[in-house]
Amino acid sequence: MKENIIPAVRLTLFCALFFGGFYTLSIYGIAQFAPNKGKGEIVSVNGKNHHSNVAQKFTEDKYFWSRPSAVDYNAAGSGGSNKGTTNPDYLAEVKTRIDTFLLKNPTVKRNEVPSELVTASGSGLDPNISVQGVKVQADRVAKARKISAEKVLTLIKKNTVTPLLGCLGTEKINVLQLNIALDKISK
Repeated sequence: MKENIIPAVRLTLFCALFFGGFYTLSIYGIAQFAPNKGKGEIVSVNGKNHHSNVAQKFTEDKYFWSRPSAVDYNAAGSGGSNKGTTNPDYLAEVKTRIDTFLLKNPTVKRNEVPSELVTASGSGLDPNISVQGVKVQADRVAKARKISAEKVLTLIKKNTVTPLLGCLGTEKINVLQLNIALDKISK
């Protein structure tokens, strides 16, 4: 037994020093070269600061809605719901989200609702949604703002982020950035 304890203690001390010290400091050092020194992109709108890398809660019809959050968009404690896909409470919650979405977006059919708009992500803080997730909301936003759907679709196209190198990832849109741009053209 002694022959196992000493290597285990050594490995524990090494891991504590390496991952708690060296690795942490090296990641912190690399982050200092990132924009805003690794603290994320801060966007100021009307004197209020928002982090564009963290989902924001939008519920008004005049805004595009983010993906639902199991932590109510609280960046201090990210996390999913931990409910399985067959959990009756979870299914009821998703059904309620679908019904609400269809009520607010009458031009959309049930089978056209992207799953990302009615299910929370693992972190609950994803700032981006797919182009499809935005386009199904375009009619509602255009009607609420009394602007043409074409103008909204043009704005969507301008705010679409393409995959890295054209093939790594999918097209996506940052909902906060899109809503800020929408406010600018609506003034």
